[in-house]
Amino acid sequence: MAPHGLILTITIALGAAFLGGFLAARFRLPPLVGYLAAGIAVGPFTPGLSADPAVATELAEVGVILLMFGVGLNFSLGDLWAVRWVAVPGAVLQIVIATAVTALVVPLWGWTYAQGIVFGLAIAVSSTVVLIRTLTDAGLLESAHGKIAVGWVVVEDLAIVIVLVLLPPLAPALGGIGGGGEDLPARLAVTLAKVALFGVLMIAVGTRVIPWLLEQVARTGHRELFTLAVLVVALGVAVVAAFAFEVSLALGAFLAGVAISESDLSHQAAAEALPLRDAFAVLFFVSVGMLFDPTFVVRQPLLVAAVVALIVVRKWLVSSGIVLALGYPIRTALIVGAGLAQIGEFSFVLSGVDRQLGILPADAHDLIIAAAIITITLNSLLFRSIEPIAERLRDLRVVRAFDDRRAGALAHLERERAEKMQRHAVVAGHGRVGSLVTRALQRRNMEVLVVEQDRRLCEALRDAGTAAIYGDAGHALVLERTHLDRAILLVVALRDPQTSRRVVEYARRTNERIGIVARAHTRDAADFLKKAGANEVVLGEEELAIEMTGYALHRLGVSPQEIALIARGLRAR
Repeated sequence: MAPHGLILTITIALGAAFLGGFLAARFRLPPLVGYLAAGIAVGPFTPGLSADPAVATELAEVGVILLMFGVGLNFSLGDLWAVRWVAVPGAVLQIVIATAVTALVVPLWGWTYAQGIVFGLAIAVSSTVVLIRTLTDAGLLESAHGKIAVGWVVVEDLAIVIVLVLLPPLAPALGGIGGGGEDLPARLAVTLAKVALFGVLMIAVGTRVIPWLLEQVARTGHRELFTLAVLVVALGVAVVAAFAFEVSLALGAFLAGVAISESDLSHQAAAEALPLRDAFAVLFFVSVGMLFDPTFVVRQPLLVAAVVALIVVRKWLVSSGIVLALGYPIRTALIVGAGLAQIGEFSFVLSGVDRQLGILPADAHDLIIAAAIITITLNSLLFRSIEPIAERLRDLRVVRAFDDRRAGALAHLERERAEKMQRHAVVAGHGRVGSLVTRALQRRNMEVLVVEQDRRLCEALRDAGTAAIYGDAGHALVLERTHLDRAILLVVALRDPQTSRRVVEYARRTNERIGIVARAHTRDAADFLKKAGANEVVLGEEELAIEMTGYALHRLGVSPQEIALIARGLRAR
C-alpha cells in the first residue's frame, strides 16, 4: 500500500530539510538557508521528487503557532526594559524609515504606494533565529551589544504582531480582497475591540490560570504530561483566539507564551516545546521554499539585487545610524546594524497572510524568499567584517575621541551583567548525593544554584533560601538560566549517564575554565563523562569499596599514609 499523502509529505519535506540544513552547516551558513533551499528542491517549480504543497502549508500553520509561542515564552519585560531607551525608539524608527523608503521606491517597479507599505513592513523585520545564532557564534549574546540587538529585534517582532492584527481589516483600503472600504472605521473598531478583550482576558486570567495549570502538572512528576500540557496550551489558546475572538492564530500563540514567560516554569516549558517547535518550524520554512519559483531570480536579477541592497545596506546604515544618534559607541552600532541586516521568519509569516489578502503582487512573495536566502547567507560574512572595520575606525583620532565620550552608555548594561550570579557552584540533581554536596558547599559560604526536576524539591529549596531552577538539566534552555559562563564549579549528581553527558558537554562549551565533577555508576560511563569534559568522575560503588577497605585496614593497624596510597592505587586501576 502506498504511503498516505500526509506521511509522504512529512517524509519528503523533513528528509530534504535535513540534507539541505546539513549542507548549509558544512558551508558555515545558517541551517535556515538549507531548509528554504530544500523547499525549492521539492517544490512544484523544480523537477524530481515533489511534496504536496497543500499538506505542507497546513503543517506550516502549526509551525507558525509554535514559532510565535516560542517568541512569547522568550519575551522578557525585564530584559526589554533594560534596553528600552535604544531598542524601542530604534526599532520603531527603523521600521518607519524602511516602510517609507520602500513605499517611495516601489512605484519605479510599477507597484502602488499601498503595496510599498506592506512590502516595506515585510522587509523591515529581521530574523530573531538568525540574529541569536550569529550573536551566539560570535560570543556576544550576553554582552551589552547583544542585549541591545536582541531587545531591538523583540520590538520588531511585537510590531509585526500588531501588523498581523491590523492588516486583515485594512486590506480592502490597501487594494486587497474583502468588503468595501466605506466601513473601514467600523471594521478596525471591531477588530481592536476583540483583540483588546482577548488581551485583557489573557492578562487577567491567562497569566494566572496557565502557570497554575502547568504547576499542577509539574507536581505530578510525569514529564510527558508536562510536555503535553505545554502543547495543549500553545495550540489551544491559538485556536480559541481564532474561533472565539477572530484573532490570528499567531497572536493567540504569542500571548499564550507571554502568559507563561514571567513564570519560573517558562524555561522548562520552552525546553519541552523546543523539539516539536523546531520540527514544525522546519516544515514551515520548507513550505515557504516550495512556493518559490527559482527562475524568478534569472528573470528579475536587477529587482532581486535592488531588494537585497534595500535590506542589507539600508538596514545596516539606518540601524547603525540610529544607535549612534542615541549615544552609543561605534562598535555597538556596527554590531546591531550588521546583526539586523537580514530578513527571515516573520517576513514569511507576513507574506503568508498577504497571500490570502491579495495586497501584494505575485512577484513580491518570490522577492521576499529570494531576498531572505541571500541576506541570511550574506549576514555571517557581514558580521565577520565588524571587528576589522571597528579597528580601522578606532585608529582615527576623531573617532576614538568620539567613542570614548560614549563608553558610559553601555556602563549600566555591563553593571547589570556583573550583578548577576557569578563565581557560584551549580549542582545538577538534588537527590541523596546532590543534597550532601550542596550542604557542604553552603557551609563554606559558597553560593549554590540547584537544578532539579522535582517541583516539590525546588519549592522546598527556595523556602530554605537556596537558589533553585525547576527543569531538566539536560536541556540547554534550562542550563542557560544557570549562568555557567560565570560559574566556577559544576557538580553533576544525576543518575542518567546520557543526561549527565549533555550537561558536561554544554558546560565545557560554555566555560572552558569551569571545574566539573560528575557521578557515574560504571567504568564505561565514567570514561564517557571524562571524554565529554569532566575534570573528575566519581564511581559510586568504587568509592564505597575504597571507603570500606580504608576502614578495614585502619582496624588492622595500617597507617593513614599507607591507606591513602592504597586508595590512590585502587582509583588509578
